Amino acid sequence: MSVLTLCFLFLGNFAVIAAADNNHQPGLQDLQQIGRQIVRPASDHPGNVFLAGEEVTVKLPRSLPQQAARWKVLDDRGNVLERSTLDRDSQTVQDTIYIGKVGIGWYRIEFLDDDGKVLDWTTAAVLAPQAEPVPQDSPVCVDSATSWFAPNDPPKGERFAQLAAMAGANWIRDRISWAGAQTGPDTFAENTTYDSAATLQSRYGLKVLQVFHDTPGWAVDKQLDSEHPSGRFPRDLRLLYKFCETMARRYQGKVLAWEPWNEANIAVFGGHTIDQMCSHQKAAYLGFKAGNPSGTICWNVYAGSGTALHTDGVLDNEAWPYFETFNIHTYSDPDSYLTEFAPARQAACGRPIWLTECGILLKWKTGQPWCELSPEDELRQAQFIARSYASSLFAGVSRHFFFILGNYAENEKQFGILRNDQTPRPAYVALAAVGRLLAGARCLGRWLPKESPALRVYAFRGRPDGQQKDVLIAWGQGPANFVLPENLSVEFIYDYLGRSIGKELPQKLDSSAVFIVLAKDQTQKLPLEQLPESSALREGGPSPIVLQLQMPQSATNLDIQAHRVPSEQEINLDIFVYNFGNTKAGGVIEVERSPAGWKLEPHQREVTLEPMERKTLSISVTIPADVNGAAKGGWIKLRGKFGSSGQPVLAFRLAASGKI
Repeated sequence: MSVLTLCFLFLGNFAVIAAADNNHQPGLQDLQQIGRQIVRPASDHPGNVFLAGEEVTVKLPRSLPQQAARWKVLDDRGNVLERSTLDRDSQTVQDTIYIGKVGIGWYRIEFLDDDGKVLDWTTAAVLAPQAEPVPQDSPVCVDSATSWFAPNDPPKGERFAQLAAMAGANWIRDRISWAGAQTGPDTFAENTTYDSAATLQSRYGLKVLQVFHDTPGWAVDKQLDSEHPSGRFPRDLRLLYKFCETMARRYQGKVLAWEPWNEANIAVFGGHTIDQMCSHQKAAYLGFKAGNPSGTICWNVYAGSGTALHTDGVLDNEAWPYFETFNIHTYSDPDSYLTEFAPARQAACGRPIWLTECGILLKWKTGQPWCELSPEDELRQAQFIARSYASSLFAGVSRHFFFILGNYAENEKQFGILRNDQTPRPAYVALAAVGRLLAGARCLGRWLPKESPALRVYAFRGRPDGQQKDVLIAWGQGPANFVLPENLSVEFIYDYLGRSIGKELPQKLDSSAVFIVLAKDQTQKLPLEQLPESSALREGGPSPIVLQLQMPQSATNLDIQAHRVPSEQEINLDIFVYNFGNTKAGGVIEVERSPAGWKLEPHQREVTLEPMERKTLSISVTIPADVNGAAKGGWIKLRGKFGSSGQPVLAFRLAASGKI
């Protein structure tokens, strides 16, 4: 295991939501504070990643054929920078080539035979040294799934942690398996890959966000969940509560934030309706907080940013006291983020929005396990990075996690910015450029000049190279003329990989963004479009009483977020009531709202629960045949009144069976 001469002191963490500032950006100040130092590469330079000013040496690929006679170094544009021969006939076998000092950038090293045929290749990167530790509030984060990519392999996991930290990541996202961590109702595994990964990542000054999306076999209900039951939420939320409580306590000080499921709104991860997601969220939040009150509990993240019905469900279920960040995903074009994230800005209820997966869909061109991109797509992936971060931060995001650090191929798509041996693709260097030049940044607005409609200019205040500055990120949707107002004083300009390109602005821009560093407050001279309004901060505290509708998976209709039931028949609904508090609780549960013409009985039920007790209440519902569009679904809302234990809410949609 490599040795890093850094000492990280954990300073404690506080799950505090920062109030929105006058730019309507909640959560800009990350109050989860940890010890953090400047990160420099270990002596063995994991991934062939060096810092500017260092001598670059690269080990030969292990599988390099004996007939390899020469090597050459190319940059990201295919320009040959260096050539030399290999000494393969000497008694001392050459295993390393010396390239020397080269500038910031990405490099491809090809090995050729005497006829010039490329036999193998590897890559290297040179980054700018960090001028200061990554700011605690930096928006630049990365998804690593280290526990998946380096299972029970601490040296490999450490390389992931170091490479993420060197790229300027603030938060890192990992994966934990519920089934792998809890092997039985009362049995938790010890010394797992999740423990070693969390330890290594926190050691390198990374704030760890953890997510899970499986239910152990012993906890599933195969009658109600017939399709891939391990991918469905547990039906008994007390099992979820216990798991979350135990994990929060176990990883306190190492895992600082939790997502209680991944993309539950799509079939791949269970295909749950919004009422199920809200009940699950509430139980998980209460469990995590019981185990570690200072942890940050995130929304169980969507695939996408949620629909209008999802937002209605979050608001009707009054779920906002049960999450401290609202988490979404996207793989769309950056130009669409502003519109796409609108439902999330409303559903966030004034909490910070975290984009915990964001990537670009590109097909790989070679076989497993490398699944390499074409050189053209390597550039597309790298050029996407700056555009994506700039666009998301303007659209309301406060933490942006690129998907994904390691080599990951799915459905013929390659997502990773590291190759199979952890050497870099150009996108890794592009991520490091964003980590450096948007360190601690907040978005100030954007400028879309009418005279150049293809131009995109986004403005930030941050700490590039450790100095408070204004930063513009600019690019063209196709060739775009680029002229800044004459009274703007440009200090530095960098390309998409963070290479200095002087102080002269390019006259035209394409999809390859440039970073323009200005003195603080210079962007006030631009006619900036303000950021979109975030939803107002909704107040209120969580109730230990949680309500849950139990319906078979076969009744689910995700398109309308409803459970299908026959029309013109009296149907009994099972409503489960949980008490996750420490004291006995009693109260009533009432039907607060239902569609006109629908019959629900009874309208009120009394219930008393001991701590950690669950009871079932039966409510009958009759939906007339397609009254008021019953086939398209309608909301039913229940409210409990439990005195000091609060007013728990459950809102769900039913729809009459049949075609819409």
